[in-house]
Amino acid sequence: MFPLVGIAATISRGMSAYRELFSRRSAFEHVERYINGLLLSANKTLQGIHSQYVWPDESERVQRRTMHAGVFEAPWEKEALMARHRIAVADHYSPQERQVISLDWTHGHHERGSQIFGVKRQYDYVNGRMSQYHTILTAVLASRQRLDGIAVEVQGAKWEAEEWAYLQATCQDNYDETAAVMERLSELVAYQRNRDAYRTRTEILIEVVQQIEAEGHFSQADYAFDGGVCAAKLTQVIEQADKHWVSELACNRSVLWHNQWTRIDAVAVELRQRSESAFRHYQIRQRNGEQKDHWAFSKVLRLKKIGRKRIVILHEQADLSDAPRFLVTDALHWDVKRIAITWSYRWPCEIFHEFTKEICGLEAAQLRNEEAVKRHLCLSCLAQSMLQDAPMAGRKSEKFSFAMETPSIGQKLYGLTREALIPMVQLIHSLAGQGQSVEQVVEVMMPA
Repeated sequence: MFPLVGIAATISRGMSAYRELFSRRSAFEHVERYINGLLLSANKTLQGIHSQYVWPDESERVQRRTMHAGVFEAPWEKEALMARHRIAVADHYSPQERQVISLDWTHGHHERGSQIFGVKRQYDYVNGRMSQYHTILTAVLASRQRLDGIAVEVQGAKWEAEEWAYLQATCQDNYDETAAVMERLSELVAYQRNRDAYRTRTEILIEVVQQIEAEGHFSQADYAFDGGVCAAKLTQVIEQADKHWVSELACNRSVLWHNQWTRIDAVAVELRQRSESAFRHYQIRQRNGEQKDHWAFSKVLRLKKIGRKRIVILHEQADLSDAPRFLVTDALHWDVKRIAITWSYRWPCEIFHEFTKEICGLEAAQLRNEEAVKRHLCLSCLAQSMLQDAPMAGRKSEKFSFAMETPSIGQKLYGLTREALIPMVQLIHSLAGQGQSVEQVVEVMMPA
């Protein structure tokens, strides 16, 4: 951890595109500091970020509460910020390169934050235990060279069962007093209001897709997502926008096979046993440039709820001994290679989740109300994109051979850190030039 003096040049350049969205310059400056701190501070909370800043002029010092108000309470709209962010992201992608938007969700864990919006103690299927978390839904745009989060939402917790249990436990046969009746009615109205306000993951992702398509900045991008996201209503919205999608298919899904509804894994077993020649060999280049051998069977079949779709059964072993992967797409004219390549672009969302949690503090902020939580998620999204614009730095020995000269996240962060060190060194040089002793300089940089 080192003292932060001013804003790194990359962050300052990136934030200049958002200045007009802030009616107050002070709020804009606080947001700049916050994003700068998300990337450079070890403690990603606002308190930790604020404590790391150095104020050379005491008259310019900003109180932590003032910074909190500027970031989480000032009158700026997160929706407008993300809309502008998508415009900025679109400039980094060429219409000639393959672009895919991956949809997914992840868990934001807050073991000690039961009061944080959306957090509820429930079963965590990723870690296989009970945990406190809220669900964060993301849309990530990816090409071969880059990936950017273009939408991030948090799902509110569902308390319907607990509220209904309370209503049943407190139910009375008669209410003699008017005050008791009114209190009961207010509880029933609150219960119904909360039921109506709750949105499922599919409903949230549908709104995300509709917003992205209405803006029209990524007209060349198709969609990829796993089986947990694949829902009939979501696929219909994508198809209505004249886009294609690729999804993983659960092994228990049924397809119309020889005029009978049959599980897709049973179809794969039948093909392996009776007609191995149905699996053709393909060499498919993944998003990372790696060539992988696959043996695949493809056919247009009918699925329940979503109709006729192209199914692909993929094996990675020539003897078909490995567990197959089942893919489905609405693009009936696509071949196996295009389907498999598009599917490989589904994984950048996992990279985005890990990156924003580890580097941008996606899970770090201890914020309670809905607006503050959503603002923090949006600013984490901006921080992830701005880091990719940082200059590459680091010795050649630090480059990994598998990266094939592609700048790594570590090198970008190293370059951003070098930018942040420049104003700090300039301040130390200025203080030394004024005749201040080492102890006085240290007191300015890290007050006791």
